[in-house]
Amino acid sequence: MASSTPLGLAESRDQRIAQVLLFVTPALFTANMVLARATADFIPPVALAELRWLGVVLVLLPFCGRELWRGRASLRRDWARYALLGLLGMGICGAGVYHGAASTTATNIGLIYAASPVIILLLSRAMFGERLSRRQGLGAGLALTGVLVIVLRGDPAALLALSFSTGDLVILVAAISWALYTVLLKRWPAPLGVSARLTAIALAGVIVLLPLLGWELATRGPPTFDLRTVAAVLTLVLVPGVAAYATYGYITQHLGPSRTGLLLYLSPVYTAVMAWLLLGEAFAVHHWLGAALVLPGLSFATHKPATT
Repeated sequence: MASSTPLGLAESRDQRIAQVLLFVTPALFTANMVLARATADFIPPVALAELRWLGVVLVLLPFCGRELWRGRASLRRDWARYALLGLLGMGICGAGVYHGAASTTATNIGLIYAASPVIILLLSRAMFGERLSRRQGLGAGLALTGVLVIVLRGDPAALLALSFSTGDLVILVAAISWALYTVLLKRWPAPLGVSARLTAIALAGVIVLLPLLGWELATRGPPTFDLRTVAAVLTLVLVPGVAAYATYGYITQHLGPSRTGLLLYLSPVYTAVMAWLLLGEAFAVHHWLGAALVLPGLSFATHKPATT
């Protein structure tokens, strides 16, 4: 009995940290979408994804190389799992977003990615029987409503004006890939820590992307390595690469995939705030209304039901 109390306190502390990170991580991921659109005309999508994740591996390897070496037996045993996670999270979702962002609108990207938490809930339910409480379901509904208010600018008739392109379909595939990555990340436990596991998955993603990179280099040529390319890649490595994926993995470990996926509801809110701060765009009434629904919705949806 005495040994269970400290363990319970540690678990409660980890969950509180994860709930705080739930509101920080979307801002890190938002930087990825901003740079995806900003670099579309001078860095090919597969090369950008490959440089991003190779950089993540190089940054993290000095800190977790020994742990990876000690866990080499489990890496050999579970190599197929790491390969699939690398394909889903770094390949399809990584390069796919960069490819799709060049040929679609920010409104469509926001609307499509708003469906990711719902996809995660459905996959978790279908594959592993995971359920949310009534309070969590209400929170998810509030958050989704808030996202739609922001994306549609408070005008439901805007749904009729939406048009979908090839880029939209690519973004949809990337969103589904991200949802599956999230579910499997939780359901496939590993003896590695968060950083070491991310390094292993990122390295798998780099390897999986090599054939596509070869095709892209042959058809489009290599990117130009000037100052803006280096700056963009370094930002992608450190912000939506190392920081965002590490915190996302931590949240998934302590809150589960369904509640972790809900953080994507914050992306349109953060995008609106960043546009206001960096581009001078007005923060309109629909932004305030959407945020007023998303934030309490996330609080309800991430609530852990009491156990008896």
